[in-house]
Amino acid sequence: MDLIRVFQSELVYIRTLFPMGKKGLTLKDGVISPSGAELQSLIATWGPSVKPGDQARISAIDIKADRIHLEINGGPIKKEKWYQRIQVGGAGGTAPVAPSDSNANPRGSYVDLVFDHYVPDLNPQQLKQLLHPVFNFDAQSALEAYIETVPPKAKEAIKNHQVLVGMNREMVLYAKGHPPKKIREKDHEVEYEDWIYGEPPQDVDFVRFVGDEVVRVETMKVDGEKIVRTTKEIELAPQPSVAKASQTERPPNAPTLRRPGEELPNDSPTSVSDKPLPPPRPPDAPPAPNLL
Repeated sequence: MDLIRVFQSELVYIRTLFPMGKKGLTLKDGVISPSGAELQSLIATWGPSVKPGDQARISAIDIKADRIHLEINGGPIKKEKWYQRIQVGGAGGTAPVAPSDSNANPRGSYVDLVFDHYVPDLNPQQLKQLLHPVFNFDAQSALEAYIETVPPKAKEAIKNHQVLVGMNREMVLYAKGHPPKKIREKDHEVEYEDWIYGEPPQDVDFVRFVGDEVVRVETMKVDGEKIVRTTKEIELAPQPSVAKASQTERPPNAPTLRRPGEELPNDSPTSVSDKPLPPPRPPDAPPAPNLL
């Protein structure tokens, strides 16, 4: 009862990505799953429910045999209020007392805190510590919650409102805020976007993105000095692409249309162009059988 009273409707800041859809996160022994390529695939398919630094509300807590189930922002499944199920009947039929948001898609998610065999006795502070990989209960702002999830060098730069080459868009937003101006251009086949901060007679920063990464930072000083940085100053953990996540090795017993003993061009290092052509058929030879 103490856990339900403390955590029900509690506002928290998020420390990791939560996917939308019916599959949420599982937390056991401090390890979050799914992660890596599997999590990126869920995010690409269903979209993110919340991201690091977002504020969310714990909308439900359910203590089960071996886990504690916590839903955020209404959970992944649409639920109706009790009064939305009440209908009033008359000569013209029945009508609901309150309209149902049938077109509203659920945007919440959940996390299951899993234990071995059974849920041990916990006080609220102990549960907060176990949930620390996914929830930040102590942060006072979105910025404070977000910078706890980034590398130390990026954390220091965000605090000082600086942009480093190699940052992503979210880091730049936390460091500098939304840019007053944006310019999209194309250099040969590479599309880029410049975010412009400041106006003369102040220093002006031009932050260039290719995709989600800062590749160039140009600063025009008030005295006319121009400073350009293009060398990567911070290395972020690579995010596996969905295409790589979905690629799996072909099982040895996968179905095939080739005949027994027939080889495909990829079965041997010899390319198609390196293989000798078959000898030409003599003009009086019978036609080849139609195998279709």
